[in-house]
Amino acid sequence: MKTIIISLKIFLFFTVLTGIIYPLLVTGVAQALFPTKANGSMVNRDNKNIGSELIGQQFDSTIYFTPRPSAISYNPLPSGGSNYGLTNSKLKQLVGERKKHFIEFNQLDSLTEIPDEMLFASASGLDPHISKQSALLQVNRIANARNFGVAQKQQLIACINRLTEKPQILVLGEERLNVLLLNLELDKLK
Repeated sequence: MKTIIISLKIFLFFTVLTGIIYPLLVTGVAQALFPTKANGSMVNRDNKNIGSELIGQQFDSTIYFTPRPSAISYNPLPSGGSNYGLTNSKLKQLVGERKKHFIEFNQLDSLTEIPDEMLFASASGLDPHISKQSALLQVNRIANARNFGVAQKQQLIACINRLTEKPQILVLGEERLNVLLLNLELDKLK
C-alpha cells in the first residue's frame, strides 16, 4: 500500500510539472520574448488577420504571384504531401500538367526551365515560399495583368530583390520569397 501511495504522489507531481507548470512557463517565455511568432506569425491588414507567414495560401488570379502546388489545397488540418514515389506514373502526370499550366499561365516559352518547387508539392503541402527565380518568371504576367509600365515593372523586380530571404544561418536552405508578403507588397505598388 505504501508503494502505491508513493507511486501516485510521483505520478501527480510529474503530471502537474509536465502538464501544467512547464507548458505555462514555455508559453509565458515565448509570449514575452517572441510574441509575433508565438501567436502564429499572423499577418494583419486593415486590422484583420489575412493569413500567416508560415502557411501557404492559394492565389489563382493573374494579378498575384502564385505559390508552389499543394497536395492538400493549403488546408493545415490534414497537413501532408501526396506521398507519390519518383517512379509513380501519377506523379509524372501531375508534374507534366503543372509544368504545362505554369508555362501557359505565365505566357512563357515552352523551353523555359521551371523551378522544381513549382512542379512538386511540398512535404507538408503548406510551404509559403517560392524561389526568386519562380517569382521572376511570373513578373511579366503580373505586369501585363496590372497594366504596369516600365517603371512599375522595375519597382516590382526591386520588391522581389528586397523581400528575398537569405538562407537561414547563411547555409541552411536557399534564397526564398514568402508569397503572401510579396503579394501584399505588390498591392502597394502604384
